[in-house]
Amino acid sequence: MTFEKHILCIGAGYVGGPTMAMIAHQCPQYRVTIVDINPDRIAQWNSDVLPIYEPGLDELVKATRNRNLFFSTNIEQGIRENEIIFVSVNTPTKTFGTGAGMAADLQYWEKTARQILEHSTSPKIVVEKSTLPVRTAQAMERILNTSQNHVRFDVLSNPEFLAEGTAINDLKNPDRVLIGSRETEEGLKARNTLAEIYANWVPREKILTTNIWSSELSKLVSNAFLAQRVSSINAISALCEKTEADISEVARAIGTDSRIGSRFLNASIGFGGSCFKKDILNLVYLCRYYGLEDVADYWEGVIKINGYQQERFVRNMLTAMFNTLSGKRICLFGFAFKANTGDTRESPAIYVARRLLEEQAEVVITDPKALDNARIDLADARGTVHFVDDPYEAARGCHAIAIMTEWALYGELDYARLYRQAEKPAFIFDGRNILDPRRCFELGFNVFSIGKRPLTHF
Repeated sequence: MTFEKHILCIGAGYVGGPTMAMIAHQCPQYRVTIVDINPDRIAQWNSDVLPIYEPGLDELVKATRNRNLFFSTNIEQGIRENEIIFVSVNTPTKTFGTGAGMAADLQYWEKTARQILEHSTSPKIVVEKSTLPVRTAQAMERILNTSQNHVRFDVLSNPEFLAEGTAINDLKNPDRVLIGSRETEEGLKARNTLAEIYANWVPREKILTTNIWSSELSKLVSNAFLAQRVSSINAISALCEKTEADISEVARAIGTDSRIGSRFLNASIGFGGSCFKKDILNLVYLCRYYGLEDVADYWEGVIKINGYQQERFVRNMLTAMFNTLSGKRICLFGFAFKANTGDTRESPAIYVARRLLEEQAEVVITDPKALDNARIDLADARGTVHFVDDPYEAARGCHAIAIMTEWALYGELDYARLYRQAEKPAFIFDGRNILDPRRCFELGFNVFSIGKRPLTHF
């Protein structure tokens, strides 16, 4: 079959895999190839058990794989044969040197840029899909423009705005697709080429174009604003618990204000995932680099409140359970950072589990999709940790249940049964406010929900 375009994505992770699967599904006239240096990951993409869980992803991959969607470890061949290259490699927070703990670690990104330079023999449009600091595209241009064989490269910024758990719907029906480019004749031509790909299924009015630096910054700021809302409502949840206000009622009241809106106003144990913390720290670092100390302090406060909320959750458990957790068996319902994903990166459950182990509690973890990642995350933890698939078995004989992830199944369990098999007095700590606290209290539990008055039998 002759394809109209040949598209490559370097990086087969949470962004590259679903994004390319959607492009292949919506554009059967294009050949899409995903490459990665990890052969095990590529083998999983070519198997019946994909390396990531995302509702709807299996169906997309099965419908397109080996038709116009291909997975490979041959990065050099992919670079040579494709004219449009998405770069979707990992850009974790730097752990060493200048900017450690805040700046993005760009070593994988730069290695990829140099690979593209080395193996390109024809013009390429290079698309930034990873989350990167502002003006990174300029650095990529400088690397690529050292080409000795006069190959032309146009660099675009095309940040992703996916929410894990709803990524496939976000890709199919996006709020917007953002494309940044140089505002030169060549840059605008490259921008239009990328826009044409998305226009196969995205309405034109939702395809936004900017200069390349605005596009890069928009990704960081979008995540920062969302995280800010989470930290804001969580800060108020602490006040609600002191004043006996109900955070759910407060959130409903302010959410009806059309200027505010109701989204991201669910109080919880805190945000996790690969983006929020990393992007805010990146934003903080940029602000400090440019001497904007007050602005940096403001955004750093969003991160501090998130850490405060997690520690407050543990301290509330300790205080409620008679100031000792030693030897007590505590079951964590959920380990993924949010429902409908197996991703545990920056999950609040990691912090809580480790703190409970520090208090010498025995921890039992259950999650429908994240147990394998939980085992990895806690591999070096000291203490007793059990990983159990069945939530009823996990909770058997426990002194407390802590709701860590808002999986729908945890709201549908038989809590009367859970109470019967629990150690008494039995506690529930609802870190996601998905349970009916009054009903659980009437069953016999002592119930502690985020931002609500505790319901106790003593």
